[in-house]
Amino acid sequence: MSAQPLSTGRLTTHVLDTARGCPAAGLVIELARMEGLDRHVIKTVKTNSDGRVDGPLLSGGDLEPGHYELLFHAGDYLRGAGERLPDPAFLDIIPIRFGIADTSAHYHVPLLISAYGYSTYRGS
Repeated sequence: MSAQPLSTGRLTTHVLDTARGCPAAGLVIELARMEGLDRHVIKTVKTNSDGRVDGPLLSGGDLEPGHYELLFHAGDYLRGAGERLPDPAFLDIIPIRFGIADTSAHYHVPLLISAYGYSTYRGS
């Protein structure tokens, strides 16, 4: 039997505050794996001063094909940055669901936020 090649892929993210023109430091992000309607939290992290987490969210053998969800706790971040938000805030927790098919690829999911809008894409 031949050995399976090790997965070289990874999942990363970072968050930029487009209203202030800076990285969103200290923003809490939850990563979950979706199995049908079931949601299994894998980890919770916080962005550093560059709006990134200190390492990949998933890499190597931990990166498996499937559906995932990132929950970005934007409301808490924006309040902490001094933004006066209504109660309830228009954007509080921003969910992004996506699929991973190729475990040898780099999946980068950036988020651009402000109090009233956000944008994401598959980055590099």
